[in-house]
Amino acid sequence: MASLELKKAISSYENYINIHGIDEEVINAYVLASQAAYKEDREYALKVSSRAKEIVEQYIHNLTGANSWELEKYAFANKTWYEILDKLYDILLVEAQNKVVDSGFRYLEKKREPKERFYMPRRKQLVKIGLVDALQGMIDDKYDILCISLIPGAGKTSIEKFFNALIIGWFPKDFNLFYSHSGDITRMYYDGVLDIVSNSDEYAWNDIFPDLSVTRTDAKMEQFNVGKYKPFPSVQCTSVGSKNAGKVRASKFLLVDDMIGGIEEALNPMILDKLWNKYAVDARQRKIQDSDGKPCKEIHIATRWSVNDVIGRIQRMYEGNKRVKVISVPDIDPQTGESNFDYEFSGFTVDFFADQQLLMDDISYKCLYKQEPIEREGLLFPEDKIRRYLNLPHGEPEIITAQCDTKGKGTDYFVMPVLQKYGDEWYCVDCVCDNSADYEYQYENAANVLVSNQAQECEFERNAGGDRVALEVNKRVEQKGWICNITDVPTETNKEARIFQCSSWILQHIIFKDSSLYTPKEPYGVMMSLLKQYSVSGKRQKDDVPDVLSNFAIRITKGNRVAKVEAIQNPFRMGGYGYGY
Repeated sequence: MASLELKKAISSYENYINIHGIDEEVINAYVLASQAAYKEDREYALKVSSRAKEIVEQYIHNLTGANSWELEKYAFANKTWYEILDKLYDILLVEAQNKVVDSGFRYLEKKREPKERFYMPRRKQLVKIGLVDALQGMIDDKYDILCISLIPGAGKTSIEKFFNALIIGWFPKDFNLFYSHSGDITRMYYDGVLDIVSNSDEYAWNDIFPDLSVTRTDAKMEQFNVGKYKPFPSVQCTSVGSKNAGKVRASKFLLVDDMIGGIEEALNPMILDKLWNKYAVDARQRKIQDSDGKPCKEIHIATRWSVNDVIGRIQRMYEGNKRVKVISVPDIDPQTGESNFDYEFSGFTVDFFADQQLLMDDISYKCLYKQEPIEREGLLFPEDKIRRYLNLPHGEPEIITAQCDTKGKGTDYFVMPVLQKYGDEWYCVDCVCDNSADYEYQYENAANVLVSNQAQECEFERNAGGDRVALEVNKRVEQKGWICNITDVPTETNKEARIFQCSSWILQHIIFKDSSLYTPKEPYGVMMSLLKQYSVSGKRQKDDVPDVLSNFAIRITKGNRVAKVEAIQNPFRMGGYGYGY
């Protein structure tokens, strides 16, 4: 517990700031108080040092209008230095020595040129997505397992190297194991962590841990030790398929990085099962208790190719367990439309992601950049089975119709494909596919699509308030001067069975636009993406598109759900032929 004397001192500093503002004298006092506080009470010390950083930042802003990072970049660029930055690093140092992850990352690279640093140019985004807080939670024993899925090139493995370098300093009596699919990856990881720990020209590891040093290295085994001799070295690296019995152990952290080597492995269920066994029977069996008798923790980093990869299975097995933390971040923030990884240097922009999406198949992009893994073996609507058209058949369609599945709660989609009938085939010419929570926008959007396509009929799903939506859309269609026979019907409850039952009919009778005729982000592109990623073996998937198409299939194939028709002059198209009722 913090002493009464320390608390009185902090209170006096705050009174001083209220009267005189922030100056160097009170900053010096807060730096000394931070250093003293960690000797008494870590919980209280965290509040003191956090406040100390705040007043340093405010002092810098008051003098320069900038923040400490901007001032530091200016200092490096102009080959100068400012004493206030030393004060900041004094605070970061004491925090780094007391297991504060963010401060450890910052202090490790204090000697490096700003553009060469890994952490600070990425810090804003890594803090925003919760990764830094999750790593801190592992140190503070809030979590036992951490699963991380980010876009390619986001720096997942690099952040793990920095974290590992701090771990072996904070817990020098323990040992850690890095486990990956490739010996090349493990070698790069070994070299990277060793460089952070031993390269004092580039990194400040020895300033944080002055009483520790590398005492043994074994490049062939990809192992090195810091501090006193231990049964197993501080850092050990091994790959899938290596003979690990008796060779490696993990007492503090088991670090599992991308066990799947690529898409070919992800497509093979037998390989996925084999990799799971490698993790469960091999990697996980290397764990023992740490030097304090606590269980070894796990961090998993992976590109999410399949719902049956290691991370996917762990999430299912520990579902609802608050000691298992998952960080899964897509390319674009769905709320703001901005990049989640627009780093200061070498970042990823929205335009970059758009370009990548154009060059890749949709499912691969979903896996790599959206963190939406697919079980491809169970896909009901694979790309090579979907029928496409570049041009509509000659002549007028027999009828123009639409089917609507209204939006429920959360991430559900409002889906309404518009289809034209030529013979026994239905051409999907337009659609609404949107998950906006703005109901007025949904009504107006649906009405505009029906009118612009001159749809003659549209069936709405009555469930979840669909009858009300049908009424609102019909009102707007009539206001726009068009007549469309809008009806609503209840749907069967067994959605999955209905989709599976109708999948063959959909593939045989519905023809969709060629992919060159739309972009991935427009409603038609979103609709096709949701259709193609639906899998019979998937869990918690977005099934709105296959659901609405299955309702359409039942409507067309069941005589009691579609009116009897006969050819007459189409009142809505001059000179053409359609159907009337």
